[in-house]
Amino acid sequence: MSKISPSMSSARRNAEALLSQSQRREENFKLEQEREYQAMVSKTARLRELRLAKEAADQEAAALTPPSRSKGRHRSKT
Repeated sequence: MSKISPSMSSARRNAEALLSQSQRREENFKLEQEREYQAMVSKTARLRELRLAKEAADQEAAALTPPSRSKGRHRSKT
């Protein structure tokens, strides 16, 4: 049977603690990235809805107003 020395056991515990901290940081980072991505998707969808609504309102307003005529004189080409 192999006997693990106390210093080796301590080194192993330290290494495992560092590994678990690293894994937790990585998980937190991934969760934060996912939250930021979802916020961006939500914001993009909201802005798209606003843009489409504005474009529809502009088209509707353009259809209701008659085209305006210019008040300036037409210059004839000679």
